[in-house]
Amino acid sequence: MLEVQGLSVKYGALQVLRRVTFHVGAGEIVALIGANGAGKSTLLKTISGVMRPFEGVILFQHEPIHNRSAERIVQLGLVQVPEARQLFPNMTVLENLELGGYMYGRKYVAESLPTMFELFPVLVDRQQQKAGTLSGGEQQMLSIARALMTDPRLLVLDEPSLGLAPLMVEEIYRTIKELSERGTTILLVEQNAMGALSIAQRAYVMETGRIVLAGEAQELMEHDDVQRAYLGKDYAHKWER
Repeated sequence: MLEVQGLSVKYGALQVLRRVTFHVGAGEIVALIGANGAGKSTLLKTISGVMRPFEGVILFQHEPIHNRSAERIVQLGLVQVPEARQLFPNMTVLENLELGGYMYGRKYVAESLPTMFELFPVLVDRQQQKAGTLSGGEQQMLSIARALMTDPRLLVLDEPSLGLAPLMVEEIYRTIKELSERGTTILLVEQNAMGALSIAQRAYVMETGRIVLAGEAQELMEHDDVQRAYLGKDYAHKWER
């Protein structure tokens, strides 16, 4: 569904991404893990059309999108849930959800809202509450629901566990698994490596703008380098499937 081939990106004279190559197949949860500063955010900005590569291509459903506008990429069905959620804080939960589906019209929005409330029951009683007054976990759920209102073919989640309490992280990951079981293809970008690997089928590890490891998620979870780099070897066993 998504193919990134030899992607290189610069900020001015500083090269941030160096010939990054990976793919996401239809129906998969693919994790992209890496520490802060590895280049994950730059990669997502480029995939979403906010930045342009100087080398390489991005194909979405076999169509080149590396020179497309961000708006067109969303229309094609590649939708990102940004880090820090980026909600409209002074608008209600319902208004945020309605904005997610605005390009399809009122009828579509009305038909889609029940599915969002089924997936995220906590939002039912919060419909008229301003988004900025929700807890961090509730805001993350709303951000995911708003993205789902666009009916994405590929959902890109940028650090969905960031800043959340452990119980809420587990709830978010359960929801991601449920979305996958319902047929949504997901690219999960995380610093929380072991959590992401626990629900993904395949994964890639980024360091200093490069993909340095790739493989089945369970294999990477057991990889000595991954365990040492993310949380420590003993703690990694907490996330075993």
